Amino acid sequence: MRLALTGGGTGGHIFPALAVLEAVRAEPSTPIEVCFFGPENRGERSLVESAGVPFEGVPSAGLRGRGPLGLVKSAWALLSGVVTAVRKLRRFKPDVVFSTGGYGSFPGSLAARLLRRPLVVYLPDVHPGWAVKAERLLATRMTTTTDAALEFLPAKKTVVTGYPVRETFFTLTRDDARAQLGIAPDERVVVIAGASQGARVINSAVFHGLLTLCRTATVVHITGEAGLGAAIDVREALPPDLRDRYQPSPFRSDLPALMLAADVGVFRAGASVLGEIPAAALPSILIPGTFAGGHQRNNARWLANNGAAVILEEEGLEAFGARVRELLDDDVRREAMRVAARALARPDAAAAIAKVVMEVARK
Repeated sequence: MRLALTGGGTGGHIFPALAVLEAVRAEPSTPIEVCFFGPENRGERSLVESAGVPFEGVPSAGLRGRGPLGLVKSAWALLSGVVTAVRKLRRFKPDVVFSTGGYGSFPGSLAARLLRRPLVVYLPDVHPGWAVKAERLLATRMTTTTDAALEFLPAKKTVVTGYPVRETFFTLTRDDARAQLGIAPDERVVVIAGASQGARVINSAVFHGLLTLCRTATVVHITGEAGLGAAIDVREALPPDLRDRYQPSPFRSDLPALMLAADVGVFRAGASVLGEIPAAALPSILIPGTFAGGHQRNNARWLANNGAAVILEEEGLEAFGARVRELLDDDVRREAMRVAARALARPDAAAAIAKVVMEVARK
C-alpha cells in the first residue's frame, strides 16, 4: 500500500499522522510505502524525518487573520502548493491520502481529489478550522476525536475514533514513569507546557507564581526555545534550596512519562490535549489561546465539561500560582478529575483510524 500523509501548521497535526502510520505498520499483512507531503516552515520536516518518514515539501499558508496583502501572499502560496502537490502525488501514486488538517494539509488534500485518489480526513479538534471545513467536501471518509464534532461533519461518512497518541501513554505506568524520571513517590509534580504559539504569556505567569509553587512541588516547565533564557535567569534568582525544584527546558521528548508522573498539568488547549490528558489521566488546568479563531476554547470546554480539566482564561493569569496550588492541595478533586480523564481515553484510536485508511485504500 502506498500511503501519502499530509498536514501541518502545528505539531498537533503531525503527531496524529505519525501515530496512525505506526498503527498501519503494525498490520503484518500490509507492506507499506509512505511519504509525508506538507509545508516545512514550522519544523514539520525535522519532526517527520526524525520518525523515519520521507518528506516532500509542499508550500502552504494560513488565511485567518491576514490583511489584504497577506491574503494575496497566502492565496499564492496555496495555489503554488496545489500545483506542487499534484506533481509530487502523481509521481508517488498513493493508494490513499490521509490528512490530519491544519492549513498545511489543504494543497495535498485538494491535489488528491484532482488526481482522483481517495482521501481520508481526520479532525483532531472539537471544531474544524477552515482547512477541514473545505476538506470535508473532498473527503472519501472522515474520522474525528469527539462526538461533539459530529455536528460540523458529514454524518454518513464520519466515524468517532478518539485522538491517536503515542503508545507510551498506555504501556508506561505512573510508578514506572516516576522511577524513570527519578521522582520520589511522595513528591508532588506540576508539568507546564505552553506550546509553540502563545508560550510567552504562560511563561510570564509561571515566573510570577514560581516561588509559591516551588515551595510545594517540583515544577517541570517546557518553555520553548525563546523562553529558556528568561527561565534560567528566574531559576537562578530562586532561594538555593528551591532551585532544584524548578526544571525549565525548551522541549521534552519524554512528555508522555512526565504527564503520567505529574499530579497537575498546565497546558494550552491544542488538539493534542484531547488525547494526551485522558491517556495520562492527568488533572489539568487549560489556558486556551485566542489565536487561530479561538478554536482551543472548544477543546478546553469539552474536557472541562467532562470533568477532566478546569479552564483559566488569559485574562485571569494573575491568579495562576494560586489556582495551581489550589488544585495541588485538593486530593479529592484531583482524584475525581483523574477518574473523569481516564474515562475519556481511547487506547485504540490510532488503530481505529488506521482501519479506515486501509479500508479506503483497498476499495
